[in-house]
Amino acid sequence: MYLEVDIEKQHGDFQCKIAFTLHSEECGVFGPSGSGKTSLMHMLAGLLTPDRGTIRLNGATLFDKDTGINLPPDKRRIGVVFQHARLFPHMSVKKNLFYGMNRVPRDQRNIDPKSLIDALQIKHLLKRNVSNLSGGERQRIALGRTILACPHLILLDEPMSGLDGTMKYQIIPHLQAVFKAFSIPILFISHSLQEMRLMTQEVLVMDDGHIQHHVPTEKLARTGVGSGGTGYVNLLHLDAPQDLGRLLRYQWGNVPLMLVKTKDQGPGQFALGSRDILLFKKHPEASSARNVLPCIVRKTYQTDWLSGVELDCNGNTLIAEIVPQSLEELDIRPGCEVIAVFKASAFERLY
Repeated sequence: MYLEVDIEKQHGDFQCKIAFTLHSEECGVFGPSGSGKTSLMHMLAGLLTPDRGTIRLNGATLFDKDTGINLPPDKRRIGVVFQHARLFPHMSVKKNLFYGMNRVPRDQRNIDPKSLIDALQIKHLLKRNVSNLSGGERQRIALGRTILACPHLILLDEPMSGLDGTMKYQIIPHLQAVFKAFSIPILFISHSLQEMRLMTQEVLVMDDGHIQHHVPTEKLARTGVGSGGTGYVNLLHLDAPQDLGRLLRYQWGNVPLMLVKTKDQGPGQFALGSRDILLFKKHPEASSARNVLPCIVRKTYQTDWLSGVELDCNGNTLIAEIVPQSLEELDIRPGCEVIAVFKASAFERLY
């Protein structure tokens, strides 16, 4: 994808002045409510007309104020998945799903419906009425409908904001699988840093109607911006669970980790807070924590009021956050060996 944007829009006293160029297939637009994220999405999709500027996608001009080009939404080949699914209530799930594809010329249809249905795991829903779907199911149908319209870009406007925590993380694997399988570029719009990290590689950070930063998603996460004061969260994919009675032993790459038993005991994605990790210069003689990992310090950095410590744990990356005084007293610096200690109960399963 190659997206070039240089536009302005005045909303009363609020001015959007947005300029950026994107090559990424998985980019986010991150910022607080009222920062201009939705206005940007509407201008890209053709639902809102900029006062001036240009929008080009893969070399094709979608909007140019000076030359009078302003393609309507259905000619832009940009799909939109809104906060709420906006399914047609008078149509079945199947008719909703194929609505977009039926409006695309046959020679431009490059998505195999059966493969998409399998990827979204929605075959069993096709005969239902849309009123009999859960929130997560509705979003999967809305996503499928958008993809079958064969867009060149998909805009996802806070697609999980209407879902509760459990349902939100249930839909993320479907999103990841679909975008990977069909190689469709996305612009993921959200104020959730956790969602950004799971869905994107780089981020446009918006505030007050402007792009303030264009950075890798992981770099943004380590600044502490948008963390809600809870600090950095390590995202770990754990597999090969073994039942040890009251605990489960998972594999994090080639590193074994101990977790408390939960209802879902399969492999998955887990969160571990950076502030739940204690650092020692020597192996502790005794500890109630079940995870004691020898690590090498790669680097240290400052957040707002804490020190971040990036650790190499046998090839895996772990971030701990400690107070600067501890960093100095323990003489923690790049290349030194430390022991990372955290409880089996410190993990949160995401999906």
